[in-house]
Amino acid sequence: MAEDRKIRVLIASPGLDGHDRGQKVVARALKDAGMEVIYLGIHRTAEEIVQAAIQEDVDFIGLSMLSGAHLILTEEVLRTMAKHGVGDIPVIVGGTIPKGDIEKLKALGVALVFPTQTPLESIAPAIAQYARSTKKEMDPI
Repeated sequence: MAEDRKIRVLIASPGLDGHDRGQKVVARALKDAGMEVIYLGIHRTAEEIVQAAIQEDVDFIGLSMLSGAHLILTEEVLRTMAKHGVGDIPVIVGGTIPKGDIEKLKALGVALVFPTQTPLESIAPAIAQYARSTKKEMDPI
């Protein structure tokens, strides 16, 4: 990620998850914090999400899920990312995530997890801090 470029975050709901209010609220908060948001919306396939991430040259992929299928759908997105050679893009998962699944998601390779009830004002700073902490990895010399 170039120092002078805004952090670019793609937000989408994979699978049959049909909610979008939380995504829109988070997207607005990220925009207000100076990030650029690519909003794909609901009912997206893993392939659509990964292709958009590649085309938009995003720094993060954010998956928003309330359906309870977060482990299966996240794994599918991560497999698709690896297939396309973009497994190094950090993935963020938010939504209805039981406490017991947070570590499972992180074990899959998810960078950040924001369960419901996460204070909205804490999301953008956490993403920015993650971006700063991995800058050397994200920006090859």
